[in-house]
Amino acid sequence: MALTIVYFAWVREHMGVADEVIDLPADVADVGALVAWLGERDGRGAVAFAEPQRIRVAIDGVMMGPDAPLAGAREVALFPPVTGG
Repeated sequence: MALTIVYFAWVREHMGVADEVIDLPADVADVGALVAWLGERDGRGAVAFAEPQRIRVAIDGVMMGPDAPLAGAREVALFPPVTGG
């Protein structure tokens, strides 16, 4: 399944790209598995996703948790927690 992944803030800085289109392995079926797979894929991902519990995710513009399925998704956005002031 081809999926557009968009990275924001320090996740983007660590990954070295703003976005990419990737073909997911068949066993990557939910958000948690995606973050784990990205963290294992290479050194950049290992740094960006070293603390997966800190990563926030939106699937097609809707905030989701780690158990959210990826089936039918077109875009996944990954970013650190957002604070306001």
